[in-house]
Amino acid sequence: MSTPFYELYRRSSIGMALTDSLDELIQNGHLTPQLAMRVLNAFDKSIAEGLSQLVRNRTTIKGHLDTYRFCDDVWTFIVENPSFRFDSEMVNADKVKIVACNAKKPGEQ
Repeated sequence: MSTPFYELYRRSSIGMALTDSLDELIQNGHLTPQLAMRVLNAFDKSIAEGLSQLVRNRTTIKGHLDTYRFCDDVWTFIVENPSFRFDSEMVNADKVKIVACNAKKPGEQ
C-alpha cells in the first residue's frame, strides 16, 4: 500500500464537490464505496503533489494571532485582521484560518 497523504483538501470547495458527486454515484449504484475511497486517495495525492510542484507564490502576512494549536504534526493558526502582501498587491480580511502541515508525507522520516 502507498504512503497516505493528508486529507485536509477534502474540505476545500473542490474536495467537497468531489465528495458530493461520489456520494451521489454510490447512492445511484454506479460506484462502489471502495472505488470512491480510491478516487479520494488519488485526489489527496494529486492535489498535494500539484500544489507542491506548481505553486511558487510567496506572501507576507501581518495581523493579530488570536489562536494557535499544534496537534498530530499539524499547525492551526487563527489570525484576525490579516493583511496579505503579494508582489504587487495587498489583500485584507476580517479573519483567516491557516492550516499548515509538514511537507513530508505522513509516516515519512
